[in-house]
This record gives sequence, C-alpha cells and structure tokens, in this order.
Amino acid sequence: MPSAAIVLDPSFTVAPVSRRTFGTFVEHMGRCVYTGIYEPGHATADEDGFRKDVLELTRELGVSLVRYPGGNFVSGYRWEDGVGPRSERPRRLELAWHSVETNQFGLDEFVRWCAKAGVEPMMAINLGTRGVQEALDLQEYANHPAGTALSDLRSEHGAAAPYGIKLWCLGNELDGPWQIGHKTAAEYGRVAAETARAMRMVEPDLELVACGSSGSGMPTFGTWEREVLRECYDLVDHISCHAYYGDDNDDPASFLASAVDMDRFIDSVVASADHVGAELKSKRRIDISFDEWNVWYKDRSRLTDGDPEAWEVAPRRIEDEYNVTDAVVVGNLLISLLRHSDRVAVACLAQLANVIAPIMTEPDGPAWRQPTFHPFAITSRLASGQVLRVQTSSPTVVTEKFGEVAAVDAVATYDEGKLAVFLVNRSLDQTIEVSVDVSRTGVSTVDEALTLADDDRLAVNSAAQPDRVVPQPSTATLEDGKLTISLPPISWTALSLS
Repeated sequence: MPSAAIVLDPSFTVAPVSRRTFGTFVEHMGRCVYTGIYEPGHATADEDGFRKDVLELTRELGVSLVRYPGGNFVSGYRWEDGVGPRSERPRRLELAWHSVETNQFGLDEFVRWCAKAGVEPMMAINLGTRGVQEALDLQEYANHPAGTALSDLRSEHGAAAPYGIKLWCLGNELDGPWQIGHKTAAEYGRVAAETARAMRMVEPDLELVACGSSGSGMPTFGTWEREVLRECYDLVDHISCHAYYGDDNDDPASFLASAVDMDRFIDSVVASADHVGAELKSKRRIDISFDEWNVWYKDRSRLTDGDPEAWEVAPRRIEDEYNVTDAVVVGNLLISLLRHSDRVAVACLAQLANVIAPIMTEPDGPAWRQPTFHPFAITSRLASGQVLRVQTSSPTVVTEKFGEVAAVDAVATYDEGKLAVFLVNRSLDQTIEVSVDVSRTGVSTVDEALTLADDDRLAVNSAAQPDRVVPQPSTATLEDGKLTISLPPISWTALSLS
C-alpha cells in the first residue's frame, strides 16, 4: 500500500481559523430564494414565510455568514423594490437570469432570516446600473439609527433598530462582459473608490470588498486587480476571488486536483495586491474575500428549462446534482481556503439552496442534503483555534491540467489540546496509508474519524434517497504519538483528537 507522512507542530501556525471562511451565498437566481429559503405556503413555513426545514439545515451546515442579493442579479437590482408592504412591491424583469422578480423577499426579510439562521449578513451593492447615491441610500436605510428619511422608513416597515451590516461588496464581477453595467478596470476602480469614500464618511469602520476578477481564466486577470487597487487600495479591506470547478471534460484526475488551481489563484491575487501596496507605499494590507466558490458543471447546466424566451418567476436554474467526487473536491477546496487563512478573510460557498447548492428542496416538498453538504458541515464544526502549517510527503498522481500533484492533501487546526485533521486522497484507484506525527500536540485520544467515499464515485443523494451518500466512521489508530489511517481512493476524511 502506498504511504504518506505528515508532521504537525502547534508552534508552526498560519493564522487563526476565521469563522467567516464558512460563509455561503443567497442570490435571487432560480429557486435559491423562492421555494428555497422562502416559501410561505410550505408546511414548515414560519410566520415570516421562511422554510424551517431549510433554516435547520443551514444551522447544521455551520454557516457563519451569507452574501446577498447577488451575484449577477445585484447589477440590475433596485433595493427599495424589496422593502415595505409586500402588496405594494413591484414585479420587475430580471435580466441577469431572464426571469421575473416579484420582490416578495428583500432586505428586511433577509436580515430577519439571518437572525433566525444565526448568520452575519454580507450585503452587495449595485454598481452596475447604479452608483454612489444609491449605495448611500441603502446604507442609510440599513444602518442609520433614526431621524432621517430612510432610517425612519425602515422603522415604519417594522425595524426600529438599525441592521448594523458591516461587510459590503462594492458590486459584483464587473470585469465580466456578461454583467449589467460591465466596466473597464479604471472605470470600476474609480466608482468603487468614490462609493467607498462616501460610505466611510457615514461609518468609518465598515469592511468593504472591491471586485476582483470573476475568474483566473479571464483575459484581464492580474491586470484588473492591479488597476482596480491602484484606484481604491487605501479605501477597501478585501478584494474578491470567484472560482468554479467541474469535470466537464471527463478528466476526473484533474478535477480532483482543483485545489491546486485555487492555491495558485489565491497566491497570484495576494502577490498582485501586495505589489500595489508596495507601489503606493501603503501600510494597509488587502486580504481576500473568496465570496463565490463551488463545483459547477457549466457545460451541463441549463440556464433555463422550457421556452428560453419565457419570463418566469423562480424558474429552475443550474440545479446541479452533486456526487461523491464533487464532495471530495469541495472538501479539498475547503482545505485550500483554510491553509490560506492568513490572507483569506471571507469565503462564500455559492449558493445555499437549490442553485449549485448543498441544500436541495422541492416546492411543497422535502429538503435534503447533497453529498457536498457533509465536508462543509463537518469542517465548520471541527476547525477551530489556529491553522497549522502542514507539510505532506505523499505519492503523486498525474493530471492533464496540473501535471504531477500530491495524491494526499491535508490541513490541520489546533485549539487548546484539540486537534482536527482534514485529508483527501485524490488517487482514482489506490488506497493510501497516512501516518501523522502528532507527538508535539499532546493529543492522546481519537474522538472522531469520518470518511466520505463510495465504491460508486458518482453516487448521489435525492429526495427519495436523502442519505445514500453520508460520511462513515473510519478506523484510525493513535500509538506513541503516531496517528495512522488508510484513505480509500477518491475520499475526504476528518479526524478529531484531544
């Protein structure tokens, strides 16, 4: 049996685990909102129309933060359409996803939903069709205590206390020609700087995210980051990264190594941001908000079901059915995000319900967990304290996209005598025995060992079989400071020790 070795030492750390690593994303796209998190007629709906089964799964998922309302949707969104009496809210054409937006769920509902889910709201601003004044209006409505037109309007709508939203995205993917209000880097950098400066006049302590590239494959990648940050470096806190991965070319070896690309993406954006900081002789450090990431089978996804010319309310959009391999990749992407905790301050799995999501629902029907739900939920539950620097000695696998890569990838966290280790085996056909030297950590007991794997790497969950794919207990031995476990092919494993 091939073997791999890891040495862990609490003296060598990356950074504290950020709870914001475990964010997700709710966009007015497809059925994420309507019949996803919000369905007033559902048997589990509460007094606000929120599906309690989805709220329960959101809490189980371990979500810390939710980005809203987009996404491409936000670049044409009028936030004021989604506040006040529902009977008076307008229906609008929604251009990003070719649908009709009823505005029955908006800012007020989102903040109430966040309170019930126990998550922090992250608000995106429309800098596609709108600008500085509309951003200030939204900020006043959401955050000003009282005594102005818009703060008093919020109170009239039933929310006397300000929402206190601290984390704001200055637009979305405005480098993309598909985006409503697409801009050049110079154009976007200028409006981002103007908006940030104005918002800080009201609340200097806001956290603001500038739009980075919508993917590392964009022709302007790197140049975009540099030009945008030259305009707004001292006015923002984070720059965004977006990345989606899929096995669209039937190349599972490369797909399983997707975290190699995420590692390179993060390192490249950090280098670009630090270069601009050095140029400007700034004492600030720009961190990363990786506020869209997931597996997404773009070549297989249908952006519309039925007549592509029809304008429908909440049509089904990119409701990808995830399998075991997808779940292993999601677990590995989380490993990448955690090991970059010194620079990744925020991360959002896109999206939460139905739309390329860990939670699936049916209208008037059940909700269930996709296989990708499990590595996210378990990592969120176990990761705490400090992220440790992990050096793995591992066999390699050959991939078409990335060449030779380590078969075993890992990250670990340590918190006052509690150790969590997260591992993936990217090999398509080999079980690998991993030995972990934990003698410096002081742990003596394996509290939990769970592995997600299956003889059928394409196995999925469904409404009829919601637990076809679930993590199973695995055997790990700990003797004389050496932890040993066998990782089956195409697997994700979590270990908790104390």
